[in-house]
Amino acid sequence: MNVLLFAGLKEKIGNSRITLPVEETITAGNLRKLMYEEFPQITGDVFQIACNESFVKDAHIISPADEVALIPPVSGG
Repeated sequence: MNVLLFAGLKEKIGNSRITLPVEETITAGNLRKLMYEEFPQITGDVFQIACNESFVKDAHIISPADEVALIPPVSGG
């Protein structure tokens, strides 16, 4: 599964795109847990999950073909 990363997540992981070993469907909540396991440097970071350009809740089912993005809160004015 390809995942796009933005802002602080991109900086902490060192890349704007990663590939995770997910071959079947996964919930957004399980994707969040997998991210914390694969990348301990982001454990505790808060981020939204977007699937096909829409924010989703943790119960949302994501397929490997979906476009997935992880977006941390953004502040500014």
